[in-house]
Amino acid sequence: MCLILFSYKSHKKYKLILAANRDEFYERPTMPMQWWENKDGVLAGIDQDKHGTWMGANTNGKFAALTNYRKMPITEQFDSSRGFLVSEFLASDISREEYMAKLRDCSASYDGYNLLFGDIHNIAYFSNKGSETAELEPGTYGLSNHLLNTPWPKVVAGKSRLQEIIEKEDVDTNALFQMMENTDFGQDADLPDTGVGLELERLLSAAFIKSPNYGTRCSTLLLIDWNNNVTLEERSHVPKALNKFNFTIA
Repeated sequence: MCLILFSYKSHKKYKLILAANRDEFYERPTMPMQWWENKDGVLAGIDQDKHGTWMGANTNGKFAALTNYRKMPITEQFDSSRGFLVSEFLASDISREEYMAKLRDCSASYDGYNLLFGDIHNIAYFSNKGSETAELEPGTYGLSNHLLNTPWPKVVAGKSRLQEIIEKEDVDTNALFQMMENTDFGQDADLPDTGVGLELERLLSAAFIKSPNYGTRCSTLLLIDWNNNVTLEERSHVPKALNKFNFTIA
């Protein structure tokens, strides 16, 4: 994922309202969100290149979502796939606290990343590129390709729009998808310098990215209400598809 916006324990109906975009090369082989055959109770997309995933949930109440940390040039190559961190948490019995300790121990084995992971009680955040590790408090958050709540233009604009949406008693999922499909670029003065050059920084500053060979592959919503009913809805943009799943946490 390259943009995650979420409201945590701040809505009357939902304990978690999360919207995320996955940005990737169009040619990278991908399977849409589905129940994994070899991992009982895991619901996620599949990166067919590395066999991990970028976001998912399970029927026991766990969820996880990942963004890469962008800083060029890349000076080191890693054999470990960051998508494995999501699938490992979802498919195992490891607790949130135990997984945080494991992430700290193996942080040097992966290229830069941010990981949100949690259960029906709490959400944790970890980055191997910063000192920030936290059990999150109720609030509205944004995460792109830097640290949590770094004020990149699409994070600032997205958090503001999400706050407007959740002020209503009924959450409009179409409004959430529209929020994630915003193609407006940030102002040059507000763009980060991650080493990719100004032209690419402009392109990547939009919530929804479009280019000839790279862009937003899918937008995903995860809603968990206070009765532990889960809605996971994915709009795949390349290729076009819509998948929606509803279940109650065991």
